[in-house]
Amino acid sequence: MPASLISRMSHPSMRVVRVLALLVVIAQVLISVTGATVRVTGSGLGCPTWPQCFPGSMVPVEHPEVAALHQAIEFGNRLLAPVIGVIALACLLAAWRARPYRPRLVKLALIMPVGVIVQAVIGGLTVLVNLAWWSVSVHFMASALLIWLATVLFKAAGEGDREPVDVVPRPMRRLLVALVVVTGAMLLVGTLVTAAGPHGGDPDTPRLGLPVPGLVQAHALLVMAYVLLLAVFGAWLRSARPTKALLRTYAAACVLVLAQGTIGSVQYYLGVPEAMVLAHVLLSTVVIIVTALLWCESRNRGPLPSAEADRRDAEPVGASG
Repeated sequence: MPASLISRMSHPSMRVVRVLALLVVIAQVLISVTGATVRVTGSGLGCPTWPQCFPGSMVPVEHPEVAALHQAIEFGNRLLAPVIGVIALACLLAAWRARPYRPRLVKLALIMPVGVIVQAVIGGLTVLVNLAWWSVSVHFMASALLIWLATVLFKAAGEGDREPVDVVPRPMRRLLVALVVVTGAMLLVGTLVTAAGPHGGDPDTPRLGLPVPGLVQAHALLVMAYVLLLAVFGAWLRSARPTKALLRTYAAACVLVLAQGTIGSVQYYLGVPEAMVLAHVLLSTVVIIVTALLWCESRNRGPLPSAEADRRDAEPVGASG
């Protein structure tokens, strides 16, 4: 084999690393949505034990008390864990073998397979405690954190390793810190709304003993706080010198959070139909992604160390060629 081809195979490019990081993000979103599918279809105990599906069997078996459809949905969700694990390991290997060696990128990539293991263990404990509402909340929040970190990994694979330089003034960075905190609180309270609502993953699962309307109001207030912080950030952007990438990410955040709020309101007034719950969860994961990108795009780490970076996204709007 030509030496150049051997080199490309043994030392993958940053483009390969970035594609694998993107696949990790997509896979984490997919497992969150399929997890919600398990919940809304009442399939949470389709495999009533863990790590086996049934005592003595790693796969579903015919059982008079468990519907075959529930088994298939729950087992399908479980099968995604090893798939994500393989992708995460491939991403870690690619980041490790890429040249020049980039410690920050490798550390971020290492989090992915470790996180998949932790995520699987939390999911198993959720089954073992019969889908207790707090365990489901912890499981989703762990997935949310992994989606955030996978997004940061994706961004890191396309930028340099210099000390970060703020693209926006310091007060705007502090505003983004508040936005991140509100995002976490918004997601957490959203899991409590679910914990008190009708979709527990199994008809016999005890629900959180708090009034749903009060939890919904708390969740809605946090959504409004997110929108308000986003609006203030946008007003400040007019006096800053934002990059094109930052402007695009900000616009996407505005559109997505408004769409998410609309779907959340409609699903509540319609009695949380299953399809709208899944749409709400999907958009929640996308809001996590775009908020993480907003955080990343507000700082500049320079071009890729091994190649000339694409300078169009780093060029301030209105700057002359």
